[in-house]
This record gives sequence, structure tokens and C-alpha cells, in this order.
Amino acid sequence: MKKGIFFTVHSIAGLISGLFILLLSVSGAALVFHEELDSLQFPTITRAGNGILSVDSCYRSVQKYYPHAQVSNCMLPDNSTKPFLFDVYDPSYKNGTAILQVFLHPQTGKVLQTRGSDDLKNNFMSWLAVFHSSFHLGKTGEWLLGIFSLVFLLSIITGLILFRKNVAAVLLLKRRMYRKNNLHQLIGVYALLFNLMIGITGFWMQRYVFKKEFYANESYTPVLKPSPPLFFQFDSAYIELQKKYPDFTGSVIYFAQTKKSKTAIYGSRSSNSFIHSKKYADVIFLDSTGNIAKTAFVNDIDPSSRYDIINAQVHYGKYGGLPVKIIYCLFGLAGGVLSITGFILWIKRKKRLPFEDSLLKRY
Repeated sequence: MKKGIFFTVHSIAGLISGLFILLLSVSGAALVFHEELDSLQFPTITRAGNGILSVDSCYRSVQKYYPHAQVSNCMLPDNSTKPFLFDVYDPSYKNGTAILQVFLHPQTGKVLQTRGSDDLKNNFMSWLAVFHSSFHLGKTGEWLLGIFSLVFLLSIITGLILFRKNVAAVLLLKRRMYRKNNLHQLIGVYALLFNLMIGITGFWMQRYVFKKEFYANESYTPVLKPSPPLFFQFDSAYIELQKKYPDFTGSVIYFAQTKKSKTAIYGSRSSNSFIHSKKYADVIFLDSTGNIAKTAFVNDIDPSSRYDIINAQVHYGKYGGLPVKIIYCLFGLAGGVLSITGFILWIKRKKRLPFEDSLLKRY
């Protein structure tokens, strides 16, 4: 009786979440290589000299091309063959309500290319990231994602309870288990720990949708204001910063919009654990004079915030380099395959039941 209940719950959970798990598995497997795939849509750089322009020069170039824009942030190039990437809000693009990405040549400061943050053709990975986190449905999509993370966990747990006796047989390579009709169980066993990890970390990231604050009406309307010139010489301030923190490497700069606000430099220190991001683990804030106002290093922040950061890193596979990404990609696709094989088994069972009922009536 209990087995029948678990089987029913497992089937219903799989059917409800199957399509969405398939979509999330495929998109998640691709997003593991977000940076590598996104760089394929970057403009080609024809070198025009040695070295790289200063951030100050690039910021002035952006303001020259987009004088009415609010300049949000800049992703620094890894080397002289990569462009500067600025995120701006400009009235010329969707009335300044969406991000316009501006690529600058690292030696000349000329605009090489622009693209929208939701541009499916020229910014596919950004579009896919939004799809993976909300299905492009806004708060409704975020809520659905939270619900499906629970349903996915429910299907994994009930599947483990139902087929727990077969786990050892699969791992011990028992021949009876390695048959075509056992494909669903085989994949489920080998991907069990990975799927549990993805389900748990995914639910933890979406837990905010179960809090009442999520359902509060948002009355704030952002006002677009052109960014002022930099309040200090950034490159000089960055040199002084590195004298104090020589193991810190900045990756992304968020520019202050007023003298009272802070310029934030996101990056990482070489002493950080491998689990932490190389671009966003640590933050150093500069005041309007370019002096260090405060720091937020990942090893110094409160434990709950640090856990949230590690949880996201584990979920997205942003640690361990290429080997980890390949493992995440392959096992990530397993969730989609489980959805397909589970649906096929359900169809076969549905077709088989009327036949079995007819036999019972005959005898």
C-alpha cells in the first residue's frame, strides 16, 4: 500500500515538473559554460598598439558616445585582446528601462558593438540566464521555479524510496539491472547525489518566494539620470588600493552616481578558497575621493551570507575549472533525460493497464 502511494506521488511529481525540469536541465547545462559561450558573441579585437587604456579614459569615451546615459558598471578585460564591457541605461534603448551593453576597444576606446541585455540574437547567454531563473515571466516565473524545485526534490526522494533496493545492484554492476527498460533507474542512481545537490541548492536560492515580502507591491520607479564624470581618478586610486591589498584583483566596477554613494570594485583575492568566485567574491568600496571606505571580503562577512554565496557557487558549478564544468554539464542533462524516460514509462504503463484490465475481466 505504502509503495503504491510513493509510486503515485513519484509519478505525479514527475509529470507536473517534467517539462520544466527538462528545460532547466538543458539551459543549466549550457549556462555552466556561460562565459565561454558568451565570449563567442564578443566583437573581434584588432590590436592598435600595446597595453590597455585606463578605466578613466574608457569612462570618458562612453560618456562621449552616450552623454545622457547612466553608466552602471564596467567589466575589465582579462588582457589586451578582450574589450571593455560597460552596462549603461540610455534613453535611446527602451527609454532607459533596460541595460544596453557597450563594447569598447581596449586600445582606442572606440565603440565596437552594442547589444541589449535581453537581446536573444546577440546576447543569447544573458537571455538564457533570465530564462533559467524566471522563464522570462518575472515574479510569476520566480514563484514557479520555487515550486518546481520542491516538486523536483519530492520526485527524487520518492524515487529513492521506491527503488532503494536497486541502488546497490546498479553500483555493483549487476547484469540484471543493465537492460534497456531500466534506463530511467540507471540514470536516476548515477545522478542521484548530483540531482539532490541541484535540487537542494536550487530551492535554497528560491526560498525567498515563500516569504511574504516577495508578494509586496513594488511602488518604486527608478529615475534615469545621466551619470556625472568620475569623482576621482580611478586608475590612480586602484594602484593605491593594490598596494594595501596586493593579492586583490578587480574584475567589475560599479560606479557611484552621487558623491555620497560609493564606487564598488568586485573581484577576488588569491588567498580565497577555490569554491569562491574569481570575479565577485570580494568587494572594496571607494568614497568620492578615491580612498577605501570599507571592504566586504568573503571570508570576513557573516556566515549566513557566506553560505548563500557558496550555495550559489555549488549550484552553478563555478569552481574547479573545466573538469567540474564538464561534469556539471553531463550530469545536468541527466535531469532532462530522467524527465523524458519517466514520461515514456508513464505512457507505456497507461497503455498496459487497459490490456491488463481486459485480461482480468476475461478470466
